[in-house]
Amino acid sequence: MLLLSHIETRYLESRQGAGMAYTEEWVTARARDAYEHGRASFDVRPERTALLVIDMQDEFVRPGWSPYWVPAATRMAPRLRQLVEDCRAASIPVIWTIFDDTHLGLDRPHALPFLPHADTDWRRPGPAEVWAPMGRRPDEALIRKPSYGAFYDTPLDTMLRNLGRDTVIVTGTLTNYCCGTTARQAYERGYKVVFGSDTTATDDESRQEPELAVLRKGFALVLTAEEITNRLITTTPAPEDGDRASDPGHQGRHRSVCGY
Repeated sequence: MLLLSHIETRYLESRQGAGMAYTEEWVTARARDAYEHGRASFDVRPERTALLVIDMQDEFVRPGWSPYWVPAATRMAPRLRQLVEDCRAASIPVIWTIFDDTHLGLDRPHALPFLPHADTDWRRPGPAEVWAPMGRRPDEALIRKPSYGAFYDTPLDTMLRNLGRDTVIVTGTLTNYCCGTTARQAYERGYKVVFGSDTTATDDESRQEPELAVLRKGFALVLTAEEITNRLITTTPAPEDGDRASDPGHQGRHRSVCGY
């Protein structure tokens, strides 16, 4: 199959507008370019952004503690911990989630027990907790969620809107389950989504890039931790004086987010 460079793809795309036929080679090359090199065009503004740390909890990150351990998540944890510190320094709210047994399991999708993901008798010995080395602070919100996506049957959307945030940085584990689902849910709710390419991890590392490719093309701005931090540091916060009266989330922007 014909493979086109990024420049060739853009040139042919401009020619399509002149009445050229859309060939199979052209549309395939265009899609491949977006999967591999696509880059969303929105700015990341600290005063409109929140960091979501998804499910960095004992059963996924604590080595050998459960059959659901994600070794790649343990390895990337120090990098994510640094991003958390960078966001705190930029006055960006940090919101943590954990996948837990909530409401006697009555709020969990009914089909879960029938899927291979649940083919073990292991049970949590108690309420799930964020892995201690991640350093969650008591004044940072903790959402206990019943399924993969952080917006499913949780107050996350309300919390973000009360904080005046329209952009979320998605990090944590698993890339192609809870993180990817959360990114899609945020996109569908109108949020700008930044997705950490090296601050997310999954249980089979060969699945990491395929998930990033889909998100890159259609749902999120996919960046490394270093790229995220650089954007937060180099972006000048927008003036807020003009919209204080009309923005219901303004007063919560620089307060700590109380734990749940």
